[in-house]
Amino acid sequence: MTQTPSDSGRFQSFAAFYPYYIHEHSNRTCRRIHVVGSALVIVAALLGLFVNGWWFAAMPVIGYGFAWVGHFFFEKNRPATFQYPLWSLMGDWRMFFETVTGQRKF
Repeated sequence: MTQTPSDSGRFQSFAAFYPYYIHEHSNRTCRRIHVVGSALVIVAALLGLFVNGWWFAAMPVIGYGFAWVGHFFFEKNRPATFQYPLWSLMGDWRMFFETVTGQRKF
């Protein structure tokens, strides 16, 4: 069962938001694209630290670019980041770590 926002129209906690976030990523291809995008964000961060600081500017373009392609072309829904930017970012990383540690199917 998917959590829904409270009467105020907003989720009251990340714990309440995360099941909604996962439901919005039910398409396997969308989830895979998110995971690849998140991995590339880590690569860009490392390149920013060790090669050229301009890679830091590429991080949001890479991360959101991959995620939004997944939503618009495969999931066919509106990214949660438009309404819940911080919790959506937290959800991206939680889903990423659940996937790379084998807790969630890739």
